[in-house]
Amino acid sequence: MNQGNALKKILVVEDEQSLRNDIIEMLSYEGFTVIGAENGRVGIEQARENLPDLIICDIMMPEVDGYAVLEELRKETRTAAIPFIFLTARTDKLDRRHGMEQGADDYLTKPFAVKELLKTIETRLLKREMVKQDAERRNEALRNNIILSMPHELRTPLTVILGFSDILITDHSEMEPARIGEMAQHINKAALRLYHLVENYLVYAQIEIAINDAGFTETVKSNITTDPKIVIENQAIQKAQEHDREADLQLEVSELDSVQILEDYLKKIVEELIDNAFKFSEHGQVVRAVVTQEDNKVFIRVTDQGRGMTSEQIDDVGAYMQFNRRFYEQQGSGLGLTIAKRIAEIHGGELSIDSVPNQQTTVTIVLPLADKAT
Repeated sequence: MNQGNALKKILVVEDEQSLRNDIIEMLSYEGFTVIGAENGRVGIEQARENLPDLIICDIMMPEVDGYAVLEELRKETRTAAIPFIFLTARTDKLDRRHGMEQGADDYLTKPFAVKELLKTIETRLLKREMVKQDAERRNEALRNNIILSMPHELRTPLTVILGFSDILITDHSEMEPARIGEMAQHINKAALRLYHLVENYLVYAQIEIAINDAGFTETVKSNITTDPKIVIENQAIQKAQEHDREADLQLEVSELDSVQILEDYLKKIVEELIDNAFKFSEHGQVVRAVVTQEDNKVFIRVTDQGRGMTSEQIDDVGAYMQFNRRFYEQQGSGLGLTIAKRIAEIHGGELSIDSVPNQQTTVTIVLPLADKAT
């Protein structure tokens, strides 16, 4: 008996009672906490209720077979990442491939030896533990980065808000209305910048924490934007207005089919690409946004005539990276492109950057079109 298994919970879904009891007995002897389910329907209920560390499931069962059990559990965030081992009396390679394509982690063919079963369980539990530890390390790094960078990033807009509001409190009775209005505009602009910073921290944290969650990814991929042309145009124009640079924006958006992305996420991508282009270029310099549909994909290309980026800086695109911070006004935490990149990736897309230092930068996002049957 292995005492280290005492905290591990395994669900066995098998309609053949004698085999189910044998497996439960073997695993209980090895120290596992074991739950039995006599059919697929009960197996789904037990998985939802008990959230086991691993599921062993027969394929050929009446009413609800193993494939249906796996499909149902992979749809739900709480059960999507549980390691899943199929049991089958069939040795057909196509049958095995079908199970793997549905998301099964492993396969055991009946009859199997006790050592084979235990080795398979050990391998899958170890892999799950490694994934869990990696996610914990990523989350810890995320928390540390936020703790280290947030005070500095928040200080600039807060300084503006506190400074101008203090002047208004002490001197408003002696100030001209126009001057009061000007200061109020500065406060409002700083508050909007502060809101954008906090929003980006929250969005980034949500994505980084959930990115290893198969259920989250599948749920995200199931959303579509039915009129992406209007969404993209409206968001780009809104950002140009916020930067008071409508005259600098050249916007060309082709007719587009539905895109495989949540509308709010599409807005976020456009917001960050346009915002980044305006931040790192000067008033009067053109920012060109071209959106096309090619080979079942949508390409969003945003080009600015600003400071550009070196190849090293492009490779370092990531959270909390602000290029040439010493030489330019602090403009934010550098999260924008990273958020756009992450959003694209979880939807099966990608972000790429082409740049010539001190000349121009083109950021390209590629997103898949929605399935016509969706």
